[in-house]
Amino acid sequence: MRIIDENVLEDLALGAAVLGTGGGGDPYIGKLMAREAIRQYGPVELYTLDELDDDDLIVPTAMMGAPTVMVEKMPNGGDIVNAFESIGKYLGKPIKATMSIEAGGLNSVVPIYLAARLRVPMVDCDGMGRAFPEIQMVTHTIHGISATPFAMSDERGNTVLMETINNNWTETFARSVTVNMGAMAMIAMYPATAKELKEAAIPNTITLAEDIGKVIRRARQEEDNPVETIREAVGGYLVFKGKIGDVERRTEAGFAKGDAFMNGIDEYAGQQLQLSFQNEHLVAKIDGEYKVTVPDLIAVLDVDTGEPITTEGLRYGFRVAVIAMPCTEKWRTEKGLELVGPRYFGYDTDYTPVEETYG
Repeated sequence: MRIIDENVLEDLALGAAVLGTGGGGDPYIGKLMAREAIRQYGPVELYTLDELDDDDLIVPTAMMGAPTVMVEKMPNGGDIVNAFESIGKYLGKPIKATMSIEAGGLNSVVPIYLAARLRVPMVDCDGMGRAFPEIQMVTHTIHGISATPFAMSDERGNTVLMETINNNWTETFARSVTVNMGAMAMIAMYPATAKELKEAAIPNTITLAEDIGKVIRRARQEEDNPVETIREAVGGYLVFKGKIGDVERRTEAGFAKGDAFMNGIDEYAGQQLQLSFQNEHLVAKIDGEYKVTVPDLIAVLDVDTGEPITTEGLRYGFRVAVIAMPCTEKWRTEKGLELVGPRYFGYDTDYTPVEETYG
């Protein structure tokens, strides 16, 4: 067990934005929420799964919806508390801890806010090893863990609790409710025991996010090449350097969808990269050829500072580097690719591990 205090948050939020692959919500907003909760209620205890009893109940907490909406529509804090407590009331069991459902962006740090406010521990793991746009896209699903009971709440105090026949139906119904809540809701879902999570979850992802953030900060302090430093730290590959020439973005069915087009610079001059996203970066094509696809991670970094840029932050004229990182092996299984492979999202290509393309 270790402590998450204010000093940890800056690095954690920065590293989470890299793992978030452009999505997971703006980590800056989550960082502010977590910081204020820690100041008011005290630091958070972060446990590994091995430190918990097998029958301890853990309930993840997160934001659901279009990240572009959250730039203007802020959570009030009470919404995520309502969602979390609804699960405990429904199950009639005490909840030992919360956790991140995805290791990216806002949703890596939102559970810290809840943990501080309710004085419950947080667990150092998640269900993706990155961020994905839909509820069923977690390693819990691969291992047969139900998303329900599933609770969602908005800033007005409305709370919805649902049971569904499978995790895909949870996504369908929850997405509709999210749209009616203003395209953003705070959620609690996938209640599971520590024993179940030892098999299903991806361990140590909060620590990984913090370590990546430290690397970025030190690179800036020591005036190292931040993009190359990050690439080495995450075991990734440089895919492209370019200037953003156009961004087509729309909010559709509770998602932020679109494409960014980048014109190559330096050794990539004369080439064009198209980056397609649905909350998160999904595929990267250079001159029309698929180079990187989900479930591998695609991160867009400011070429000078290494600052990760979210999908809602992409703007014309930005000079960026695109790096790709291998995903967890859980996503490279047949079940994993059925859930999050490129064909699920409608792209006419098979998945090729990034290290086979760039290794």
